[in-house]
Amino acid sequence: MTQMEILEAAVKALDLKKAEDIQVIGIKDLTIIADYFVIADGTSNTHTRALADEVEFQIGEKCGGLKPRQVQGNNGSNWIILDYSDIVIHVFSKEMRDFYNLERLWSDGDQLDISGWIKPD
Repeated sequence: MTQMEILEAAVKALDLKKAEDIQVIGIKDLTIIADYFVIADGTSNTHTRALADEVEFQIGEKCGGLKPRQVQGNNGSNWIILDYSDIVIHVFSKEMRDFYNLERLWSDGDQLDISGWIKPD
């Protein structure tokens, strides 16, 4: 399984469950934290939890049973992090995403074109 396969599974899972504003940022040249951030938001805490659950399920199914190294923020949180070592998936409530604005913090990163992984509306 490659990083691109994991990223594609994550993005497709988020899209399937109607995540809003899905972004993938390549950060491997900027930090040792991870190679990629996947960022999306849900419309409620319940939706956010459903998004994270679907991502975890789909990556497990499509990527040989891969499980996150760590999950933070489940149980009604408005920010859930799924840590797959070199890929970190952030699922926010809209308010938390606006507040932390990871896209601005990591604006020097490479924005991946994920349009081929997302179904048009």
